[in-house]
Amino acid sequence: MKQSLAGKVAVVTGASKGIGAGIAKGLARAGAAVVVNYSSSKEGADRIVSEITGEGGKAIAVQGDVGHAGDVERLFRETAKAFGPVSVVVNNAGVYRFDPVESVTEEEFHRQFGTNVWGPILTTREALKHFSGDGGSIINISSIVGKVPVAYASVYSSTKGALDSLTAALALELGPRKIRVNAVSPGMTETEGAHTLGIIGSERATATVAVTPLGRLGQPEDIASVVVFLASDEAAWITGENIRAAGGKI
Repeated sequence: MKQSLAGKVAVVTGASKGIGAGIAKGLARAGAAVVVNYSSSKEGADRIVSEITGEGGKAIAVQGDVGHAGDVERLFRETAKAFGPVSVVVNNAGVYRFDPVESVTEEEFHRQFGTNVWGPILTTREALKHFSGDGGSIINISSIVGKVPVAYASVYSSTKGALDSLTAALALELGPRKIRVNAVSPGMTETEGAHTLGIIGSERATATVAVTPLGRLGQPEDIASVVVFLASDEAAWITGENIRAAGGKI
């Protein structure tokens, strides 16, 4: 792979598995030194770090819940200690649950908004202290449900709609500081979480593939390649965009 990110330092939140792990590995293959953030799965994060370093890349794992300011501050302190100033931040950490609206609790509402919206705000706020004078790139991992909500995902869809708006607002605010802010909105993607929920192989997955022009579910690598582009200098004139990575599904 072209080393389009050589010399850059990237922080990827929620990178111990799934889309986040794919992004971390993609950024490393493009030459970035990568911080693999995780909340609870140390084993998964260590495995991703091992895969990256086994291919000759640079990576460390740092635990931290992005919904807590102290954890986020520590995440960036450890990043600076290991690799220096940050160049790229990927806000990937996210939680979800699918319930009828009658079953939504205040606790679940705050759990999802705390990670999916407050988390990127906290991470961005702290990252501003660690970008070099050359600016940087922030990439928020949203979802197509942010613009095309699905049933039983009222809270999750709302968090992604909020993240889309946050992306646009931050692009306007941070552009003068040479910090680009973009989002990637994956469609249904085959991850460990999707398997655990029974989505893969379900009627829902079959129906999704049937209306996806490219005729398959997404893979973490499909999302990673878009993130690598947005993180690179090849995307230097792109900010405030939300790229739908869903195989053509609307």
